[in-house]
Amino acid sequence: MPERHSQNENDLALFTYDDKRKLVYGTQKERLVNDSVKPSDACCLCLKPFIDPLYCQKGHVFCEECILECLSSQKTDIQSDDVSLEGLQQELEECKNDDVVANILSKGTKLREYTKGVENNVRQVELDSIQDYIKESDNLVCLHDQIRDCDSILSQMETLLSGFQDEIGSISSEIKSLQEKSMDMGLKLKNRKVAELKLSRFVEDIIVPPRMVDIIVDGEVNDEYMRTLEILSKKLKFVEVDPMVKSSKALKDVQPELERLRQKAVSKVFEFIVQKLYALRKPKTNIQILQQSVLLKYKYVVFFLKEHGKEIYVEVRGAYIDTMNKVLSAHFRAYIQALEKLQLDIATSSDLIGVETRNTGLFSRGREPLKNRSAVFALGERINILKEIDQPALIPHIAEASSLKYPYEVLFRSLHKLLMDTATSEYIFCDDFFGEESIFYEIFAGPFGAIDEHFNSILPNFYDAIGLMLMIRIIHQHRVNISLWPRFKMVFDMHLNSLRNANVKTLWEDDVHPHYVMRRYAEFTASLIHLNVEYGDGQLELNLERLRMAVDDLLIKLAKTFPKPKLQTVFLINNYDMTIAVLKEASPEGGKTQLHFEELLKSNTSIFVEELLLEHFSDLIKFVKTRASEDPSSSSDQPATVAEVEPLVKDFATRWKAAIELMHKDVITSFSNFLCGMEILRAALTQLLLYYTRLSDCIKRIVGGSTLNKDLVSISSIMRSHYAESSLFNGGLCLYFSYESVAFIRFYLADLRKF
Repeated sequence: MPERHSQNENDLALFTYDDKRKLVYGTQKERLVNDSVKPSDACCLCLKPFIDPLYCQKGHVFCEECILECLSSQKTDIQSDDVSLEGLQQELEECKNDDVVANILSKGTKLREYTKGVENNVRQVELDSIQDYIKESDNLVCLHDQIRDCDSILSQMETLLSGFQDEIGSISSEIKSLQEKSMDMGLKLKNRKVAELKLSRFVEDIIVPPRMVDIIVDGEVNDEYMRTLEILSKKLKFVEVDPMVKSSKALKDVQPELERLRQKAVSKVFEFIVQKLYALRKPKTNIQILQQSVLLKYKYVVFFLKEHGKEIYVEVRGAYIDTMNKVLSAHFRAYIQALEKLQLDIATSSDLIGVETRNTGLFSRGREPLKNRSAVFALGERINILKEIDQPALIPHIAEASSLKYPYEVLFRSLHKLLMDTATSEYIFCDDFFGEESIFYEIFAGPFGAIDEHFNSILPNFYDAIGLMLMIRIIHQHRVNISLWPRFKMVFDMHLNSLRNANVKTLWEDDVHPHYVMRRYAEFTASLIHLNVEYGDGQLELNLERLRMAVDDLLIKLAKTFPKPKLQTVFLINNYDMTIAVLKEASPEGGKTQLHFEELLKSNTSIFVEELLLEHFSDLIKFVKTRASEDPSSSSDQPATVAEVEPLVKDFATRWKAAIELMHKDVITSFSNFLCGMEILRAALTQLLLYYTRLSDCIKRIVGGSTLNKDLVSISSIMRSHYAESSLFNGGLCLYFSYESVAFIRFYLADLRKF
């Protein structure tokens, strides 16, 4: 067959199909026919039906002879290094496992000869198969007839089933039509129910039953009346809110009746609620019980007025505010007047720390007993008011019947407790009954004014600093905004100025025991410290520091009025010791003020010990301080001699017992605190033993000092004598002295031996 012209080269200006395919440009299209696709049972090499098929790992199927011949030809043709042999070895290894390939390779048979033999065998098998078909031709004809009969029967069945299918299709269309009609009827029914529901609600909300008219016009205000008001309120809201209702013709007939019912209900509940409010003005009426048990039951009445009678609601609101304002103001004024009768005056403007008692006429006071004057500076049992802060308020007529009097902080707490309870109850009621918080402040404008008026009359003449601080702590716990700090600061400054401007001549008394001004200061400071423990007020601590500096200056001035330095020291020690004892009761852990006075006590105790020893052993102490500390190796022109030391030793040996006894009596009579006196005496005897020990060491270094050993008093003898004398005081204290003294002296002697 001659080649097609389109596949020949030419010089035409038009592209042929073959030229366009070779160009590889634009959209490529190709016609595919049956010959373009390899049959599934054909070899990939020879494109003929399989003969002894083999397949590779990628799924390609080949004839056994074709693949072996192809592999053999590829092996011989690969001569150049450029040809990749990758994977060949693996394929050869796989072919080794094939029995046919292994058999051919082992015998050395040529492939072409082997192929011809195989083809001959195939032809022989084909001829044998034809002979078998010829032998079975009768059976095949019979099978063909049976298949044709089956086709006829199946054709009849197909015709029958097609008829059934047509009938079922018609039934399905009828069912679908019925379903559409059913859905249409269901939708109509649903719409009618919705319309019926809305219409029934409309009729129910707009209609005015005769029973409701009778109750509102002629009925009494009770639970049923309030339920009827709720129904009327719903109808009024329905008419006012829904725009469709406003345009309905039914509203024109019903609206006038609803308006008349609203006016009647508003006027009737106004008269009712005003009558209940007037009951609050009756004397001896328990307002809270009336509010909770009566008014709250009718709180919907107020709510109805608020929604449908705003002008009347404003009148009711104003009437309640006016009533409660007057009632509560009168109650608080009466309660304050009753409390003033129970007031116990504690302090006046002259009850200050630095004021001399003889000028204030202490015994001429007639307003309260003398025992109450101690409460001016001492806290005492007044602290209990902070523990009873949540107790109920005082009942004045019961306390008055019992002839009881109370400090002002007790009355202050009671007044605040009553105010807080009343305000809390009224606030909750107003919020529940009226639904407004602002009404509370308008009601309590009167009571607050009465209380402020009371405070303005009391505080300017109130000089009890302890009471003011207690009231400040009460305010802090009640969380009420009342400023008492300015008044406390003014009273505190009065106490401070009384110390700074005190007249020392009028305050001085010829007595070394604690001064009453110092006791006042100690009790006053201890009270304020105790009240400041849980609060840590820095401003108060700063004021207490100023007060301490002022009392230090005054105490030094009082001490200098004593003629002898020893009396001055004793006076200071007694006052410091008393102050420390009082401060420890207020704050056992100690504070800046207590530590300050402890340092002063320690320094003045050392001074007194030296003065006491110099009074009885002046020669011995002077010698020890000037000569006993001389180093034996030093080149002193005048070393200590036996002649200088012998009078001191003999004098001490003859009168040391009597001197210690005098020291003991002096300490006992000088110090009011027994424990403080014993501590000072122990310190004095310890210091005496140290001086005497240094004297003994000095004698050992003197040439010929051994001759004085017979006159030296042993330390153990001094201690035994001290045991016997100390039995008059306290055995335990003496034992404490001996152990402490011996340990200290041994330590001191060990240090001396090192030198």
